[in-house]
Amino acid sequence: MNRKLIRTTLAEVKEREMHAQQTRRAPEPPPPVERVAPPPQERPERERERPSSGAGGSGHAHSNQSKKKIPPEQTNAENFYYKKQMDAHTPMVLVLQDNEQLHGTIEWYDKNSIKLHRDEGPNLLVLKHNIKYMYKDQSEDDE
Repeated sequence: MNRKLIRTTLAEVKEREMHAQQTRRAPEPPPPVERVAPPPQERPERERERPSSGAGGSGHAHSNQSKKKIPPEQTNAENFYYKKQMDAHTPMVLVLQDNEQLHGTIEWYDKNSIKLHRDEGPNLLVLKHNIKYMYKDQSEDDE
C-alpha cells in the first residue's frame, strides 16, 4: 500500500494564521435594523429628488476604515526618563503623597518601585504609588 505523507508548507501555515487573526480582529456586524421610510408624499422635497443608494451603507463602511488607531498603552517615556536620570546620576527630589521630600539619585527602578540612593541616610525602596511627583534637585547645582 502506497501512502503519501502530506505536509503543510510554511506559506500555508502563515496564510491560515493571517486568516485567523483577521477573523479575530473583525468585529461582528450589528444586527440588521429595519427602517421604515415614510410614504413618498410625506418625505421632504429634496429627499424625493435624491436617488436611492441601495443599501445606503457605502459611506458608513468608509468611515470605519478612516478611524484613528488607538495609541499604544505603553509609550516607555517613563522608563526612558528614569534611565536618563540613572545614567547621569542626576540628584532628584521625590515628593511623597504626604509631602515628605526625599533627596538622592535613582539607583534602579522597576514597574512598581524606585530605589533611591542617599548620601545622608540609608538607601530607600520607594513604591511608585506613594510618589506624588519628582523633580531634579536644583540645590546641589547652586553650590
